[in-house]
Amino acid sequence: MFFLLRLTFWLGLVLVLLPREPGADHHKTSQLGASEAISAATAAVADMSQFCTRQPAACEAGGHAAAIIGERAQGGARKVYQFLMEQNADDADKARTERTGSVNGNRAAPSADTLTAADRRLDWRAVGS
Repeated sequence: MFFLLRLTFWLGLVLVLLPREPGADHHKTSQLGASEAISAATAAVADMSQFCTRQPAACEAGGHAAAIIGERAQGGARKVYQFLMEQNADDADKARTERTGSVNGNRAAPSADTLTAADRRLDWRAVGS
């Protein structure tokens, strides 16, 4: 949950700090100094820390909503993980098929026969001589 809050904060900060093209509405906005922005942010954080004492029902509902969203995010992440693992397994099967030439990727058991063609040649001997 805190990851999402941090992500939202930093993404918002990046979007705010991106340079803008000067246009007609650029001059309409009032200039805000850095110290004023910091004091406003500090006041907002202090106000948010007191929110649960002022509105306990809303804070509790927000906690439940955050828990539900977290569970759904975990379920979604699990589905994405399973999908990626299935894709990875499919790619591995295709690579194995290309490498071994078997249709199902099943390799034949390695032979225990270690004799070469030269080992199998028998020297001819006459029987009974």
